[in-house]
Amino acid sequence: MVDLAVLGGRIQALRHDRGLTLQQLAEAADVSLSMLSSVERGQKAPTIVVLARIADGLGVPLADVVAQSDSGRVIVRRAANQDIADEPGGWRRTILTPVVPGVNFEWILTTLPPECDAGRFPAYAPGSHEYVVVVSGTLRLTIADASVDLNEGDSAYFAADVTHAYANVGSGPCTYYVAALIMRSRTAQPRTSPG
Repeated sequence: MVDLAVLGGRIQALRHDRGLTLQQLAEAADVSLSMLSSVERGQKAPTIVVLARIADGLGVPLADVVAQSDSGRVIVRRAANQDIADEPGGWRRTILTPVVPGVNFEWILTTLPPECDAGRFPAYAPGSHEYVVVVSGTLRLTIADASVDLNEGDSAYFAADVTHAYANVGSGPCTYYVAALIMRSRTAQPRTSPG
């Protein structure tokens, strides 16, 4: 029996590895956006015809979409395939970790320009955690209504089930890593913190 959540996660991981949006893959696979979204979330069992179209859209053999192999024990994300987002305000976020179905862990490298406030981010589901390590500069980390300034080499942990914010309060760039274990509720859409 096929585990729909695992199948959906595998399709989503293959799509992310290729840098495709949901819309782009839906068009390439000639599958409706709603069908593809439901399959990726493990909410709908696709027919073999739909799976074959998705595989074609991804440019992989059908077996790569449906087969579980031991090669999945090691997943490599090459530097050229990392997700890099240039955000409003001039800050940059790079997601370093490979996408692994069923694993809600992200390792993120962020650089904030001088005096950049990345904004306030909503709470994640209970059980979410973030660890922050500052590589250079000064980072103001705000958890709920309490703030702490972290300098080069400083690190912090916080339960990420409260609102949180990141700001560079220094006159030079601030670079830091975030290791995040983000729990997601069944109804919530995935969010990525600026970590």
